[in-house]
Amino acid sequence: MSMDSSIKTLDELKEFLYRAMQLEHATIPPYLTALYSIKPGANQDATQVLRVIVVEEMLHLTIAANILNAIGGKPDLVRPDFVARYPAALPDGETDFKVDIQAFGREALATFLKIERPAQRPDHLVGKDLIYRKTPPDMTALASHPRHEDLHFYSIGEFYSAIAEGIKYLEAEAHEAGTTIFTGDRSRQITSEYYYSGGGELFPVTDLKSAQAAIELIIEQGEGDGGGIYDDDDHELAHYYRFEELVKGRYYQKGDQPGHPTGPHLQVDWEGAHPIKENLKVGDILEGSELREAATAFNTRYGEFLQLLTRAYNGQPNLLLEAVPMMFEFRNMILELVRNPLPGHPGKNGSPTYEIPGGIKQPAVTRQAEVNA
Repeated sequence: MSMDSSIKTLDELKEFLYRAMQLEHATIPPYLTALYSIKPGANQDATQVLRVIVVEEMLHLTIAANILNAIGGKPDLVRPDFVARYPAALPDGETDFKVDIQAFGREALATFLKIERPAQRPDHLVGKDLIYRKTPPDMTALASHPRHEDLHFYSIGEFYSAIAEGIKYLEAEAHEAGTTIFTGDRSRQITSEYYYSGGGELFPVTDLKSAQAAIELIIEQGEGDGGGIYDDDDHELAHYYRFEELVKGRYYQKGDQPGHPTGPHLQVDWEGAHPIKENLKVGDILEGSELREAATAFNTRYGEFLQLLTRAYNGQPNLLLEAVPMMFEFRNMILELVRNPLPGHPGKNGSPTYEIPGGIKQPAVTRQAEVNA
């Protein structure tokens, strides 16, 4: 099936950027769950890697929100379809791959490498259109095309390239008419002073140049700069190669080639995680049990976290200072789930389910967030 995949209208660009936010967020539940499934005292290297990457994914989510705000869009993380249904489908060439909520281990790392991998189309697909593939109704297809849900980009990088091209095209068109697409309220831009981590710079997006730089930062932090193992000039290892260190049991050091780390050994205990049930749903947990109560409480709190972010991205940037600490506050709630056996599933423990309730009322959360702020 052939379709022009290029972005031709501002509304379409806004929808693409909403999907970019959805995509960046979709990596957080799998990474967060894997992180907190690790048993206390085990896998300290892996814990450090996952913690840093979760914070950087939040940064990418915020960068996508900055770009959307710059063109007058409205970031909305409480739209009913925002949080992916897991397993979720991510672009992986001609097949798509599944992203599960699962414990830290070999399978989880294999998935994480696919999420972050540098992707080039093989020769026989160069110049071809988007890839047609039906996604099962119970799965979220991430990075699909807004005009046709069954048309998929070959890779996440390709999805972002389409956004970069769309911004360039629409800004050139606006320029000819003596205007610009960058009409957003600049006070909504989130800059580094509002972000708790050193994981890359947050700069305001106000024009074509800063928008392109923002997209580049997201891509380089994930898969490296131009095929190298580091992102741009920070000489931080890209996410892909951090995960690869864990798989290969060795650190990269300066001068190493992709796939061949030669630094010190690192220990990975593949059994050092709680055996959680993959892609658990609240409906799978015994009604009336403490475990079900804990899963529901987590989902409510996660919904409040997304509302806090929505407000931060819509004119209250100082609230973002609460968001990263709140994300790590989930640790205790997740531990309550992953440490406890799941009735009716021998050998399996509970897990967060990330099924966000639609009915959380805004005012209560507003008061709570103001108490926190």
